[in-house]
Amino acid sequence: MSSQPPRRRPSPGVYRRRRLVVLLALIAIIAAIVWLFVAQPWSSAAQPDAGPKPTRTSSVSPTPSATTPAPTDSSAPEAAATTDPGPLETAPPTCTRGDVIVEALTDQDEYASGQNPQLSIRLTNTSDASCTINVGTTTQSFTITSGSDTWWRSTDCQTEPSDMIVTLEAGQTVESSTPLMWDRTRSSVSTCDSESRPAAGAGGASYHLAVEIGGIASDQTKQFFLY
Repeated sequence: MSSQPPRRRPSPGVYRRRRLVVLLALIAIIAAIVWLFVAQPWSSAAQPDAGPKPTRTSSVSPTPSATTPAPTDSSAPEAAATTDPGPLETAPPTCTRGDVIVEALTDQDEYASGQNPQLSIRLTNTSDASCTINVGTTTQSFTITSGSDTWWRSTDCQTEPSDMIVTLEAGQTVESSTPLMWDRTRSSVSTCDSESRPAAGAGGASYHLAVEIGGIASDQTKQFFLY
């Protein structure tokens, strides 16, 4: 019967290496456990998103409403929300002869030699409601007569007439902002550029001014005298 050779004990160096490997593995396990408690990677999966991710949107400026007045000869921040402006306001009706009184005016009743009459129009809304009227030069007419003789019309030599729609409030009275001057001569469409038009008679001669505006004529004429 053969005998087995005795097993050799590992050298002290082998034991040291084995203990070192075990120690390193133990340190790694401890470090992993500490990291799990500190970092808590599972918390990110449990927490909901802080909010929706921003997306690109286009900003639109609000357009003026139908009731916003437009600038005459020339008057939007961005709005978060718009509200219903409600029904649109209806424009006042056009003034009629029964709504408005038209009057012819002169700056004086008598004019000495060398003085030229200044002619104006006065409008009064005698109704109990507002109305609109075209007071532009396209609708204005000044006529000066003496007896049955028509001496001067503002439309004979008018240039570049224009429109201007205004609203007359109930009871409101307005006058021409700039009077029209009559140079005391006879007008005609054929003598607009002439410097030798016939002069109106003076010496106390009587003249009458009639006016019309917006299709409404003055009920009475304004009498004045030239000297």
